[in-house]
Amino acid sequence: MRFSHLDEEGKARMVDVGDKPDTLREAVAIAQIKMKPGTLKAILDKKIPKGDVFSVARTAGILAAKRVDELIPLSHPLPLHFAGIDFLVHSGRLHLRSRVKTFSKAGVEMEALTAVALAALTVYDMCKSLEKEIRIGPIQLIYKSGGKSGRFVKRKFQNFLESRFQGKGKSAWL
Repeated sequence: MRFSHLDEEGKARMVDVGDKPDTLREAVAIAQIKMKPGTLKAILDKKIPKGDVFSVARTAGILAAKRVDELIPLSHPLPLHFAGIDFLVHSGRLHLRSRVKTFSKAGVEMEALTAVALAALTVYDMCKSLEKEIRIGPIQLIYKSGGKSGRFVKRKFQNFLESRFQGKGKSAWL
């Protein structure tokens, strides 16, 4: 078996994507945060001492997506065309969704995963004075498109993705 990030001598290397065509690439990742009802209510009521959790976590996630090449070894710097974080309260839990787009030679899965992970960690940081037992996870990629491997959709989320990222029913993305 040949590994793309190892050379012939087994040393780590960055993959050469120079000959690959630029394609439109998109990725969506999600995270779930479990917390006490009182903590979630404080977030929604904007009563967290550190400020507006959604604004700060959204900003942290977008900044993280833009800096993946500085955080993940051997990743490529990418010209992002869009990075966004949304929030949803459902079944007493806070759900986060990141969506990242580019027109490039390399995919944006790591950017989407890093964005949602750092946004979730920021929620924890802002709320830890109220609750130390906040649990983050799972964090997972649910969609990617573009590039040689094409489209991936996590089956459980097919209907969600077909709605083109719009809130449906009683719950709406914030």
